[in-house]
Amino acid sequence: MGRHRSSLVPLALLYGALIVYASLYPFRGWTPSGQPLWAFVLEPWPRWWTAFDLISNLLGYMPLGALVAGAALRADWPRSRAFGIALAVGTALSGTLETLQNFLPARVPSNLDWGLNVLGAAGGALFMLGLHALGLLARAQWLRERWFIDRSAVGLTLLLLWPAALLFPTPAPLGVGQVADRVDDFIEQLLQGTAIEGWIQAPVAATVARLPAVTELVVVALGVLAPCLLAFAISPPRWPRLVLVAGAALLGFATTTLSTALSYGPQHALAWITPATPLGLAVGVITAVVLAPLPMRAAAAIGLVALTALAGFVNDAPADPYYAQSLAAWEQGRFIRFHGLAQWVGWLWPYAVLAYLVARVASRDRPQGAP
Repeated sequence: MGRHRSSLVPLALLYGALIVYASLYPFRGWTPSGQPLWAFVLEPWPRWWTAFDLISNLLGYMPLGALVAGAALRADWPRSRAFGIALAVGTALSGTLETLQNFLPARVPSNLDWGLNVLGAAGGALFMLGLHALGLLARAQWLRERWFIDRSAVGLTLLLLWPAALLFPTPAPLGVGQVADRVDDFIEQLLQGTAIEGWIQAPVAATVARLPAVTELVVVALGVLAPCLLAFAISPPRWPRLVLVAGAALLGFATTTLSTALSYGPQHALAWITPATPLGLAVGVITAVVLAPLPMRAAAAIGLVALTALAGFVNDAPADPYYAQSLAAWEQGRFIRFHGLAQWVGWLWPYAVLAYLVARVASRDRPQGAP
């Protein structure tokens, strides 16, 4: 798409896929409604709505509009065309998903939702056009060219997805990637009623307990170290790495605080901070600073070790009653619209980074200016 390689393109595609998931979840009970597919467009606006529904439908499409418009601008498209393509993508995607909701008994198509989604996409596109007019997009590209190597779009995309991964409840602060329980449940359902069902021993219920303080410290340290090593794998060993470490620490703190506030209320936003958490953050940041001079390929190799250890600790964590309560709030409460937007990123982010770092270690290309 043009002469510039931009991480906005894969981000826009991924965000669009997550919108599809969130809009069609739980994907069960597909049946024709008996009504014309586009009847909802001409219906009066819903009589019952909440402020949360209005805000979520408006804000949910703003990132999509911003990403599509930004990708078009990075491809040197005119501003009017960039706005038009962002508006068209938002309109088409929302209209298609609202129409498909006719076949899902658990979802109700709404012309109000469609209109708010379109407004959100337009607002996101206008925001990106404003950044472009102020020269901030050019400034961001200037920083990228000096801080990161060529062909780093995938790595930058994974870095930008890390805060989204932290939004979904984690068994320990910054401890993304807990998929073992979900995989066990999936296998059990898959084998139910088959001849080999009896061969599989049902897993013993985990003891409900808090994560040991030492283990929590290690998870927090690895959790903040993982994005730093990912950044080191695509950034030459120069002073900007120290800025990236500071940014990862601040962003991890802010996003975890936001996730806790969403789960338990603003008054409990800092409840995730335990006696082990500050020390874990300090250990992770200090370790990242010590490793900052490493060559990129060495940083990628150590990142593989750190992410493997993080996944091992997180998936071996005992059931935490607070984690279970937070998870239930997201999966059954008003956060159901954001359920798919955050859970898949939170589950799969470390494994996607592992695959990317393997490719970086195995890569034989040596971009200009790389050690």
